[in-house]
Amino acid sequence: MDYSSMEEVFYTLKRYNYWYGELPEAGYARINYLERFTRYIGNSLVKVLVGQRRSGKSFLLRQIASHLIRLGVSPKNIFYLNKEFIEFDDVADFKSLDELIKMYKLQVKPRGKIYLFIDEIQNIFQWEKLVNSYSQNYVDSYELFISGSNSKMLSGDLSTLLAGRYVNFEIFPFSYEEYLGICNLQRGKSSFIDYLQSGGLPELFSLPDNEARRHYVSAVKDTILLRDIVQRHAIKEPKLLEDIFIYLINTSSNLMSINNITNYFRSRGRKTSFDTVANYIGYIEDVFLVHKAERYDIRGKDIILGNVKYYCNDLSYKNYLFSGFAHGVGYQLENLVFLELRRQGYEVYVGILPGKEVDFVARKAERLVYIQCAYLLPEESTLKREYASLEAIEDHYEKVLVSLDDVQFPIKDGIKHIQAWNLDSFL
Repeated sequence: MDYSSMEEVFYTLKRYNYWYGELPEAGYARINYLERFTRYIGNSLVKVLVGQRRSGKSFLLRQIASHLIRLGVSPKNIFYLNKEFIEFDDVADFKSLDELIKMYKLQVKPRGKIYLFIDEIQNIFQWEKLVNSYSQNYVDSYELFISGSNSKMLSGDLSTLLAGRYVNFEIFPFSYEEYLGICNLQRGKSSFIDYLQSGGLPELFSLPDNEARRHYVSAVKDTILLRDIVQRHAIKEPKLLEDIFIYLINTSSNLMSINNITNYFRSRGRKTSFDTVANYIGYIEDVFLVHKAERYDIRGKDIILGNVKYYCNDLSYKNYLFSGFAHGVGYQLENLVFLELRRQGYEVYVGILPGKEVDFVARKAERLVYIQCAYLLPEESTLKREYASLEAIEDHYEKVLVSLDDVQFPIKDGIKHIQAWNLDSFL
């Protein structure tokens, strides 16, 4: 990029930065994430935010920048670039980004440590070289905050280069607690069901009606599939890719295998292969549209290969795009419980016992929790069935049954009942 073009880009960049006293819109404050981030501010670790497009990463970066300013950092010391904006298409590789940063230093004249915020950094060719260089600069002081929409962005050479020098945060759509805050609602069954029947994508809550939300969710889905998968991987069968995504959404919370899915499409006359289906599902996982939970042998304490469960990253895809398919509230509840566990940092597996299944085996550090989900427990037979899987576990880790019942059941044989809208406080 020539110097005049760089000047034009820099002039545009001023509008999105803090240098002259104006603070860009930072959105609803995501306190839980901010509290986690602040523990790592002030050191040379590269802070990496990953997650699905439109899950709130850009707003979080701006909230971190605003937090730094409140701590006394000069706005001139904060450089923010969102590579998703078309105005910055010319910043195509690490060299042009390096030139832009140098122009910023020359024009704005920051003193002391510089805080670099690069949003959707995977759209910059060989961005890894810039991150590695600036994070190891011992002449000038930099602190880097980067975001991306692909789980593989830290794989391969970069993870080797940055080994031990970065901290990774996975950003999810709004939690139930955040939903209550942004909608000014009270915690309880009614608001939880509203949340379950909507979704957590942050921009949903600024839209006037369900029709507008449906169009928005559809646009998000199309953008992710097209820009982050079809174009990036030169997909030859984009319709098959979308149909596989729809299949995963409509069979979420069910055990399945790649063979099952391949045979399903073949039975409907689609010419495809195991490898194609496996690759497409892998791409869908990479962009955080779905998450995989593998099976875990509770007695053998080992992961079982083969069948897995997939959970969608946000229920809005199901609720606004594919609601015509039968999918019980119990499955949606299970999906939300999975997301809350992941949101709070748990590794999550599907528990397997001889002849029984436990919805989740969740582990975080030294804590391990077994969780069973049920829509309602209206009858004694249902109660016994849902407790049976947890009762069959012979160790003494925490055991929990989560449901939407109006009443709180007492502890039974060490198994605690939790109403779904109170799960986050338990975790």
